[in-house]
Amino acid sequence: MAAGRLYFVAAEPSGDLLARETIDALRVLQPQIEIAGIGGGELAKIGIESPIDVTPLSIVGLFDGLKVYGTVLKLADQAVDEIIANAPDAAVLVDSWGFMVRVAQRLRERAPEIKIIKLVGPQIWATRAGRAKKLAAAVDHLICIHHMEAPYYEPFGLPVTVMGNPALSRTELGNGAAYRQKLGLKESDDLLLVLPGSRPSEIRRVAPALVEAAWLMKSERPDLHVLIAPAPAVRDQFHSAFPEIEKWARLPAPDDRGNDIMAAADYALACSGTVTSELAVQGTPFLVGYKAGALTYLVAKNFLYKPEHITLLNIAADDTEIAPEFIQNDLRATNIAETAQNMLADKTALEAQIEAQNKALSRMGERDEAAPEIAAKAILEVINAR
Repeated sequence: MAAGRLYFVAAEPSGDLLARETIDALRVLQPQIEIAGIGGGELAKIGIESPIDVTPLSIVGLFDGLKVYGTVLKLADQAVDEIIANAPDAAVLVDSWGFMVRVAQRLRERAPEIKIIKLVGPQIWATRAGRAKKLAAAVDHLICIHHMEAPYYEPFGLPVTVMGNPALSRTELGNGAAYRQKLGLKESDDLLLVLPGSRPSEIRRVAPALVEAAWLMKSERPDLHVLIAPAPAVRDQFHSAFPEIEKWARLPAPDDRGNDIMAAADYALACSGTVTSELAVQGTPFLVGYKAGALTYLVAKNFLYKPEHITLLNIAADDTEIAPEFIQNDLRATNIAETAQNMLADKTALEAQIEAQNKALSRMGERDEAAPEIAAKAILEVINAR
């Protein structure tokens, strides 16, 4: 007899990866557990084929979200239909606050017997603390990233497990030397890595400035090696947007390991996101670029977002700038290129940034256990308590 039944829902690449890692940990702890789900390529790798295409949910921004609001509601209803049809002991909803809270509310109303676990909470420490009350009413358990999140939920009685940062749990260090050898680089060669994003909106808004900055740097320094690595989910879109890119830069092979790529780089231009913490784990200094829709940024800056910086490492360092940030109107290729070029020319500055990144990583809560393992144990506790 199966030892429990779970249904995972992941709506974008980072959540898809965390879902896969957590399921891997669950299957080690409870080999007979039955798991189905909705997700993307990461879940497909472990035999979980999604009955719903969640690609339209890979969006960022309040007003971008409004454009596909009808699609969000339709997919939320479809997701709940699939969960109920599967009749799990618990549904595990991974990240993607706006979509998942709608799934949770509908599931709570239609099938209250199914436990609901939220894996990764909204960034209430950075934006709207009122979301804590809303989430507590919609789910049975929260597995969050940071210890600073837990107190927000105490007034509402929501059980919380802190798992730590999943990016820090992916602690396998890449083999940078071997990857550089694969690229044919000498030890003295400088390798600039560009990480232009994982969502369609990031390829449209952020990638152009990062790519142009890399081109400016390459034009100034022909000996500079440039590697541009869009996330697999947007690789085709990136190729379409930049069809001439491989005339002056290289793209990794589809099966090249991300950790190796990041470890090989001397400096990186990165779109804001989980990848910034992953770069820090690999010991690679970087700068950050980001641009949201104009209305989204205006509302967030003036009414929602509290910290001065958007990069988690910077926020962890008492909201100071370890990694330079180029946000919104500051996302200009000339400024990015100048900063990155100066950093590459100053080995002392590079070493200082790496040291500061390591201190910030420690403050973000490195754990003895990997985050997916902690999450898996918390999920089993919830369903076993039934």
